[in-house]
Order: sequence, then C-alpha cells, then structure tokens
Amino acid sequence: MKRRTLPTAAALAATAALLLTACGSGDDDGNDKIAGADTNSASTSPSPSTGSSASADRPEITFPKDVENKFEGWKTGDAAKDAVLADVAQTVNAVDDAILRGDANSSTVAYYRQGKALVSAQQWIQAWLDEDLTWTGVTRYFAPNVKVADKDTAAVTYCADESKAYNKDRKTGKVDKSPSDESPYVTYSTQLKKSAKGVWQTTEVLSKRGDSTCAS
Repeated sequence: MKRRTLPTAAALAATAALLLTACGSGDDDGNDKIAGADTNSASTSPSPSTGSSASADRPEITFPKDVENKFEGWKTGDAAKDAVLADVAQTVNAVDDAILRGDANSSTVAYYRQGKALVSAQQWIQAWLDEDLTWTGVTRYFAPNVKVADKDTAAVTYCADESKAYNKDRKTGKVDKSPSDESPYVTYSTQLKKSAKGVWQTTEVLSKRGDSTCAS
C-alpha cells in the first residue's frame, strides 16, 4: 500500500490544491505522499550528488531511519541535466521533510519551490497534518526525463513507486499496511526556473496516479 493515500477529507483537499494550480502546477505531493514520523534519529536524506553551485547554501535535509526516498537513474552524464535532477530530488525531499516535521510553512520547501508549486505543497503538507498522518517505508523515483530549454528554464518528468511506503498514525505510531485498490505508481510533470542563487526551483507540478507509463 502506498503511503500517499489519504482519508477522504484530506484527499479532497489535495485534489482541490491540484485544481487550483491548474493544468501543470499540481504538486509532487499531489500524489499521495504522507510523511511525518517524529524521531530524533534522523539520517541524511538520500539524494544524487549534484553538479549545482555550492554557493547556493542549500539547506540540509534529514529523514528518520524508517523513511527513505530512492532515486534511480538520476544521473545522465550531462552536467546541466544532472544539476536540474539534483534539485528536483531535493524538492521531493524537502516536501517529505516538512511533512515529517509537521511544518506546512517550511523554509526548505520555499527554497526549492516557488509560485503555484509552493502553494500546492503547503496545502498538501497541511492535509497530512490535519489527518494526523505520516508515513514510513521507501518510495522509489525512477525514469526521469529532462529537457533544458535554456540557461534558466527546464522541465522534468519522472515516475514514483509507492508500493513499499505505508501510512503511519502520527500520534500512535501505528502503521497501516492494509491493501489499497489504487495504483502505487505516480507520474510527475514539472517545470523549473533557475534562481539567482543557481537553484533549480520547481514552479509548476502535475501528478497523475496509475499512468501506464510508470506501471512497470
């Protein structure tokens, strides 16, 4: 069962967030990702090494030991594309980090997201908090496709597999592994702009669950 399937009320809120951001500015979180395990034993969040500027002073993101995002095939060998992918990975991690810590107004999320993508991320994070849910397990991100339009504009599509991630009650710590009738695969389409600091910030996101292109 994927971690991102929320109870009806929260799911409706997340859907509203995606509709608000129109056709191309949903949220990575618009998938169904729920994170938020309170724990002091955090490990560095997995992310591909980046070719991006160290001077950007990127915030450090750490996850609890029972949470992992795995990025497969996240290196193309092209420095420009790999820099974009590195920041896309950190964007995903930033939203999860905010859910895990229970911070809908995370400055780390704002560092990696702007515009409609930031608004939808904040709404999605709050939906998790409203349901007192978090998640545990592993989410796999794979099959990235990068298009760099120019020096400060890019687009990325990628897939997520949430079959090994599970909902977790924030208060009791109980993990829900009951079967789900929804696909654990999600397709993401994102648009990015490079900031003055050289950070590839996500500005628009559209997600679709059950797309056949990712169900492999």
